[in-house]
Amino acid sequence: MRVVVAGATGLIGSRTVARLRDHGVEVVPISRSAGVDVVTGEGLSKALRGAEVVVDVTDAPSRAERTSAEFFGATTANLLQAATAAGAEHYVALSIVGANRVPAGYFRAKAHQEEQARRSPMPHSLVRATPFFESVEAMSRSDAHADGVHVAPVLLRPVSADDVAASVAHVAVGVPLFGALEVAGPEEYRLDVLTAKLLAARGDLRGVIADPRAPFFGAVLGERALLPGPAAHLGDRTLARWLERR
Repeated sequence: MRVVVAGATGLIGSRTVARLRDHGVEVVPISRSAGVDVVTGEGLSKALRGAEVVVDVTDAPSRAERTSAEFFGATTANLLQAATAAGAEHYVALSIVGANRVPAGYFRAKAHQEEQARRSPMPHSLVRATPFFESVEAMSRSDAHADGVHVAPVLLRPVSADDVAASVAHVAVGVPLFGALEVAGPEEYRLDVLTAKLLAARGDLRGVIADPRAPFFGAVLGERALLPGPAAHLGDRTLARWLERR
């Protein structure tokens, strides 16, 4: 099996490449640094020659709705077109839990990406992940409020990037789902509590303010908007295990 991975040098992409190789498949990593631009389509047709599966774990340069919508609109269209021309049999895209019910921000952009996959003749699978520990930590670092870190008091089951990559790789070597698999972590937290734990773990003394109006990925969320459904696949990395491995 020949699997092409778009976004192969990113947080999830690099781990997905390693997991796919563990499955014993031939992996072709593509990225801008390798001369392939998924936004413009440059080098894409050549890179996808002979591909049986195309895995899309690219990510937008910004969580702003307009930027992410433009990015995913272009990259998804280019990848689906090139995959179809190459005779690929399966397109796998990484999405986010809440994409199907939060009509704003990054979620709306991912929902459009999912819709592009559904409308394509290409057999597809979607892997919707809850927020990663890594992304929550990155957001806490970038918060610029003078009185502390403002986060929405929403519920979530944070997941490690390693567990997400394992699920993406597992889906990629299987039959197309023609639907979505949700992936989440084994523990439930409120986002403000999780953020406080992450700050404390790295010795950051800033306080955490539970602010219902604070946006998450460009959207103001209801309390349960980030929670997966009961059929979600749960990873095994708890916060404690993730902190140890970090």
